[in-house]
Amino acid sequence: MNGEFAGLVAVVTGGGSGIGLAAARLLADRGAAVACLDLDPSGVPDPLLGVECDVTDAGSVTQAVTLAADRLGALDVLVNNAGIGAQGSVEANSDDEWHRVLDVNVVGIVRVTRAALPYLRASSCAAIVNTCSIAATAGLPNRALYSATKGAVQSLTLAMAADHVGEGIRVNCVNPGTVDTPWVRRLLDSAGDPAAELTALRARQPIGRLVSAAEVATAIAYLASPLAASTTGTVLAVDGGMHGLRLRQAAPTASPSESVPTSELRKP
Repeated sequence: MNGEFAGLVAVVTGGGSGIGLAAARLLADRGAAVACLDLDPSGVPDPLLGVECDVTDAGSVTQAVTLAADRLGALDVLVNNAGIGAQGSVEANSDDEWHRVLDVNVVGIVRVTRAALPYLRASSCAAIVNTCSIAATAGLPNRALYSATKGAVQSLTLAMAADHVGEGIRVNCVNPGTVDTPWVRRLLDSAGDPAAELTALRARQPIGRLVSAAEVATAIAYLASPLAASTTGTVLAVDGGMHGLRLRQAAPTASPSESVPTSELRKP
């Protein structure tokens, strides 16, 4: 296979759909052998290897990572992409829901990384990429629990990068904005006015549209690539400008009766 990932093996969690599947396909297109770990890997297409995995279960994680590494011969790149969403303010979710979402989005990364580290330490091109979110850095309404988990993912990424840089393992994360994925489409379908909600989601991103899964996959591939060997401890935003741009809204046009004469504007 040609490409910068030729001869390398990648494991992608949450690889059965959305961002995870897009990333897995791109890594494979660039030469990697790729295993997709997912609760339901039945839709994972060839030549990707689908492996059933529950990131909330340490035994399932160890078994899945070991199977992937054994079947593909190594493990060089880990993409921690598995995650779930949550809606509402701090009053909206029960303690059990807080524990459940934190278990998947944060502790799930810990479990999979812990299982992968022995293999990564044996690689000369070891890289970990965590899927984070714009919710880690921007206050979004009705996303308290989700935002808390993604803030933790960003901090965890930096801590992991510091811990493992001496072992030659690079750790970075990608922070997408609102991505057009099956999960987002399900959220839209459950809204009172799906069309209006989609318009609002598009409008809050300066580029005026949702981010595509392929665009996030491209960022993941960059961070994972041996060509980015000096990139570690980096947070890469793929959010249509949400984190940094503050665009001015067009001023309303004044009616003739509301216009101010130029002479008045010049008065002290």
